[in-house]
Amino acid sequence: MAETKDDIEINEDGGKSKKMLIIIVAAVLLLAGGAAFFLMGGEEPASEEAVEAKPVKQAAIYHSIEKPLVVNFKKQSAGKVKYMQVKLKVMARDQTVIDDFKLHLPAIQHELLMLLFSQNYDAMNTKEGTRALRKEALTLINGILKAEGQENGLKSVYFTSLIMQ
Repeated sequence: MAETKDDIEINEDGGKSKKMLIIIVAAVLLLAGGAAFFLMGGEEPASEEAVEAKPVKQAAIYHSIEKPLVVNFKKQSAGKVKYMQVKLKVMARDQTVIDDFKLHLPAIQHELLMLLFSQNYDAMNTKEGTRALRKEALTLINGILKAEGQENGLKSVYFTSLIMQ
């Protein structure tokens, strides 16, 4: 029931129609927002099986070759350097790889000595040359391990000392 008093309309229904309109608009917005989230990429939470299927990165395992590798380097350095000595460590993420590395260490040392002997002094005197040698050493060692049945390989080779004198 509406009364008019001095050109002001007074509505006694308490604004129920406005409240209802606001509730309807809010519900529509919530539904639209939920639909947009779902369509734009809202994914269902991963199941326990999917979480368990992710591989866990294992901790690094380091092993060092106790005796340094020494090669006669006079020919490769045009008489500037007589010897090259290298100490190195290897890194794997599986203990069986380290065990196989230790088992085949004599063959690995032999091949590493041949690799070092074939290097050029000028290349070894640069960062790029030593990085390339590290990559070659890693490839060489992993090739030996693979030939002996080790499917996994070393992850890295580190020179802990490289002396040319």
